[in-house]
Amino acid sequence: MLQWLLLMVTQMTRTLHPSVTSWRDDSGMNNAQAQRQNGDHGAVPSIATHAHGITLPGQIQRSAEVQRLEAVWAVHQDEVREAQRLRYRVFADEMGARLTPPAGTPAGLDVDIFDAYCEHLLVRTVETADAPAQVVGTYRLLTPMAARRVGGLYMDSEFDLLRLDPLRPRMVEMGRTCTDAAWRAGGIVLMLWSALAEFMLRNRLDITLGCASVPMRDGGHLAASVWNQLRQSHLTAIELQVQPRLALPVDELQGDLDVEPPALIKGYLKCGGKLLGAPAWDPDFGTADLPMMLDLADLPAAYRRRFIRA
Repeated sequence: MLQWLLLMVTQMTRTLHPSVTSWRDDSGMNNAQAQRQNGDHGAVPSIATHAHGITLPGQIQRSAEVQRLEAVWAVHQDEVREAQRLRYRVFADEMGARLTPPAGTPAGLDVDIFDAYCEHLLVRTVETADAPAQVVGTYRLLTPMAARRVGGLYMDSEFDLLRLDPLRPRMVEMGRTCTDAAWRAGGIVLMLWSALAEFMLRNRLDITLGCASVPMRDGGHLAASVWNQLRQSHLTAIELQVQPRLALPVDELQGDLDVEPPALIKGYLKCGGKLLGAPAWDPDFGTADLPMMLDLADLPAAYRRRFIRA
């Protein structure tokens, strides 16, 4: 997963790439955020009132003709709600997560305080005469400036990231990644990663990090086994390792199962990503979260050619 689109920013306005419709006025708000702010927010916290200081890619479409899919960036509040609706179906309905959205949030949405500060990528089916567009994959990105405004990264709540402090100006956090159960094939994962690569490049960021979740329906044995397997070959250098705030008790679990890492973890590793440390236990989501990081400098040549367009 990688980085994006090159736009040049002047002091008060932006010089636009032909495919980008983002502008910035004296209030520091770009047009995508302004459109969301003017929309019908209901009780969902506005995602339009925080200028992140980055280039917003607009409607960058990457179609997969066979699957009839496209990757686009949420511009309007309704589009963010579609992502939040998919997240609710996956995390709450499917995985049984105990979500705690802000008071007044409409039913069926996964919303938290970070959403208002994030850029939201949607992978959706292309609308046809017979069927409307449907969001089947999503993630959100929190940029360094946005992280400062909200008070930190989501990962700060799960891990002590002290050793990563020097890297924070270069890092974008990816979170709430999920796909619809009917669309969990490699195509969507590749689209998500490719969009991430463009985003990072456009905004001159070179590190992405996030939590890769492992279900704990078996009590944590799968997660302990994934950790024991990957720590042998993919654990980062000690100077970059992080510590979980609520550690999964891996030493008390069966950690020698013959397991295959989840798709998101495999995606990180194939792209040159590293494991930052032992898993944290997230009791609300019922998962063990492995901290992952990818530096674009470590991206293999084959993936660089695939994801990063000249």
